[in-house]
Amino acid sequence: MALRAMKKARGCRSVIRALHKGPEVTPTPQKDSMKRVFSGIQPTGILHLGNYLGAIESWVKLQDEYDAVLYSIVDLHSLTVPQDPTVLQQSILDMTAALLACGINPEKSILFQQSQVSEHTQLSWILTCMVRLPRLQHLHQWKVKAAQQKHDGMMGLLTYPVLQAADILSYKSTHVPVGEDQVQHMELVQDLAQGFNKKYGQFFPVPQSILTPMKKVKSLRDPSAKMSKSDPDKLATVRITDSPEEIVTKFRKAVTDFTSEVTYDPARRGGVSNLVAIHAAVTGLSVEEVVHCSMGINTAHYKRVVADAVIEKFAPIKSEIEKLKMDKDYLEKVLRTGSAKAKELAYPVIQEVKKLVGIL
Repeated sequence: MALRAMKKARGCRSVIRALHKGPEVTPTPQKDSMKRVFSGIQPTGILHLGNYLGAIESWVKLQDEYDAVLYSIVDLHSLTVPQDPTVLQQSILDMTAALLACGINPEKSILFQQSQVSEHTQLSWILTCMVRLPRLQHLHQWKVKAAQQKHDGMMGLLTYPVLQAADILSYKSTHVPVGEDQVQHMELVQDLAQGFNKKYGQFFPVPQSILTPMKKVKSLRDPSAKMSKSDPDKLATVRITDSPEEIVTKFRKAVTDFTSEVTYDPARRGGVSNLVAIHAAVTGLSVEEVVHCSMGINTAHYKRVVADAVIEKFAPIKSEIEKLKMDKDYLEKVLRTGSAKAKELAYPVIQEVKKLVGIL
């Protein structure tokens, strides 16, 4: 009975894909050369389902929509918490491999290591001297993380949003793909750009947010919280390098409720709705289509359907990561080349900033 239900879901998915496929004509997207996109990701931890659906998938698409796209492995940000130097060095290469495997293409975008472009920290100091302490203390993430550290948070944790602003403004970026939890930090970036322009004349464009289409992917163990690299419950987060067996186990133990029907109602059925949202995202179907295809399947069996869809999505990515991690020289070359390209863009911007503030 369960097997028949799962086959029905897979068959329904195939039919819907065929119906939506349309003619084999793919229009070439028009790139916008007047705009520049920037985003970054910390190298710590392994990319998970939430990272992929909430950010990386959009990053890949943006490469075909803009001529100037920069993606940074923001290793300096990772120093806000203690790091093992050897582990951090390897994590930077591992993150590079993961991003490449997910579809980040060095021929279409600039992939680089933040710390190798010193202009970021130079601009960060100049911007730090323009922001008041209460402005940073009122940021939600500072309050949460300071509370977690029993109000003994490091200064780096307080000031990293300014470095984040410098990351973006060093390239006169116009657009930044962000998730819901970064909106407040983007407001700080915009305020700093406007404050600089007011004091020194029009110089920085005020960056606009590109909100990713996928909302937060929730923890499999706590549907009220987002999926996180740092979640102490190993069953809460699906990593892109997890084995098929691990993925099946995590979804089988995902928190749902006592209603067996598969429906989408985030307010009342957070756990099941999270599974539906994930299923829709990895298959390219709409939530409505997923719910329709899942009629007659109880939530216990539906968990296996979703797990299979995630396994199918991640299988080629996982294989490519393993292949890339075997070629350390290539990964280092990608970062070295990308960092040189990024520096070429950032250097003249920071030189002009120094002239404007009077130190050059």
